[in-house]
Amino acid sequence: MNELVRPLRGRWIAGVCLALSHRFGMSVSTVRALTIVAMVLLGLPLWAYVILWIVIPSER
Repeated sequence: MNELVRPLRGRWIAGVCLALSHRFGMSVSTVRALTIVAMVLLGLPLWAYVILWIVIPSER
């Protein structure tokens, strides 16, 4: 597993899904799809994404 940082290249909005996909060795498309499904169907609030955006450091 890699360290949890938001890469500068390849991010769409904040790089949270890209960071999680690199950390856990998953496809970024899968993580993005799971995030959208979780937000729409499971009621995962948008503020959870924003908190991860703040907590996960950006790559330097």
